[in-house]
Amino acid sequence: MGLSSEEAEGNTQFAEMDTGEKRLNELGYKQELRREMTLFKTLAISFSTMTLFTGITPLYGSSLLYAGPASLVWGWVVVSFFTWFVGIAMAEICSSFPTTGSLYFWAAHLAGPKWGPFASWCCAWLEAIGLIAGIGTQAYAGSQTLQSIILLCTGTNKDGGYLAPKWLFLCMYMGLTFIWAFLNTFALEVIAFIDIISIWWQLIGGIVIVIMLPLVALTTQSASFVFSHFEMAESTGITSKPYAVVLAFLVSQYSLYGYDAAAHLTEETKGADKNGPIAILTSIGIISVFGWAYILALTFSIQDFNYLYDTTNETAGVFVPAQILYDAFHGRYHSATGAIILLFIIWGSFFFGGLSITTSAARVVYALSRDKGIPFSSIWRKVHPKHKVPSNAVWLCAAICVLLGIPILKVNVVFTAITSICTIGWVGGYAVPIFARMVMEEKNFKPGPFYLGKASRPICLIAFLWICYTCSVFLLPTLYPITWDTFNYAPVALGVGLGMIMLWWVFDARRWFKGPVRNIDAQNGKV
Repeated sequence: MGLSSEEAEGNTQFAEMDTGEKRLNELGYKQELRREMTLFKTLAISFSTMTLFTGITPLYGSSLLYAGPASLVWGWVVVSFFTWFVGIAMAEICSSFPTTGSLYFWAAHLAGPKWGPFASWCCAWLEAIGLIAGIGTQAYAGSQTLQSIILLCTGTNKDGGYLAPKWLFLCMYMGLTFIWAFLNTFALEVIAFIDIISIWWQLIGGIVIVIMLPLVALTTQSASFVFSHFEMAESTGITSKPYAVVLAFLVSQYSLYGYDAAAHLTEETKGADKNGPIAILTSIGIISVFGWAYILALTFSIQDFNYLYDTTNETAGVFVPAQILYDAFHGRYHSATGAIILLFIIWGSFFFGGLSITTSAARVVYALSRDKGIPFSSIWRKVHPKHKVPSNAVWLCAAICVLLGIPILKVNVVFTAITSICTIGWVGGYAVPIFARMVMEEKNFKPGPFYLGKASRPICLIAFLWICYTCSVFLLPTLYPITWDTFNYAPVALGVGLGMIMLWWVFDARRWFKGPVRNIDAQNGKV
């Protein structure tokens, strides 16, 4: 029996449909967002979310202080190695489930009908918390870099330079957050264009810094100092060598994630079932190489290790990389101009990184709202009629980020807390779908173009264990003795936040939350 003209036309359109959109329809979702992103644009946003400088720069000084250069340098290699397992496991899942809900959607389908709603609930909230806190980490570190730029432009700490007080620091933090939100209310092509600038900014800027800094420095440290010197600082109060090494690894663990940004944009990416995994793995590869080179450049260029932390030095001891740059350029040229220029390159990286993380955070909030998993979901799931972006979700993320930054006025460990919350939430969100993929029956998994086969389970096991370790160490105290000024507030903040979310699930949400809600009949294409 022949097909009607309408059926034949429908089949032709389905055959010509983008492979990512076709898979999206099979999973039960209609195409609502514009699918205009190319592989390069998706890679640019993913790379910008990880960023070359934003993870290493703010934590470099503290990680160097814990156990000296050797633990910091080799820690990057160790963390990069295990990060590949996580990235490969996620790339396989991304290839099978190219949806904007990404991790949250993956968890629901991989965990099956019984555990799917609870798995997606946990994953979605972990990821939302991590991404929103991630905006805060970029805003804080970007403000810290801008604070050092202003100080060096107006003199130095020794010459009457202006060190921005806490109230102005908070204003810079809020200003960056609102700028990112404003830019994210435009069409995604605008963000993609900015992020293309970002990838070249960071690649070219990274090459310039990595090559120029050791050449400009009057003296460089020996290879034995960089690769084998171990030194614990009394100021940290830590006496255990293994514990010091664990904390020295934190800079690498904080830096090497964010590659899931490509997954959040799969509903807006052409050929997402192929290009999503490629973007994830390419981002990890680029950051692994350039990040290590950046760490080496900074470490080889140290002029006086102890002077870096002196509160009377030119940068007031608040930002170790800024002092390294100042020592190098002022030592050779008797001017801070070169250091200011390179700090501006680094600041640009924070700007681009925060912009991209805001993009990812809004997509997670939008996806969860679309499935009625957030209070007042009808507001947050609205898409801008012209630009086709979740603008309300963008501003919600910005507002919460600003609230996270308000304690800057009174508390000195805000960055430590926000960083821990960001890492545990963000990376913890990775663990849920990876664990579900590891324990599910293989016959229930429909692979995409990127498929690991029998290697999937051992890769997922290593990835899951590494994520558990990473989340655990970010709950540890980082300074001793423990006082109100040194206490890591992340366990308390996460405990309260996640506890409330779990209570909400037990007493209410489990009765109505079913995870991702289909909005299309995949059999006939009807909404």
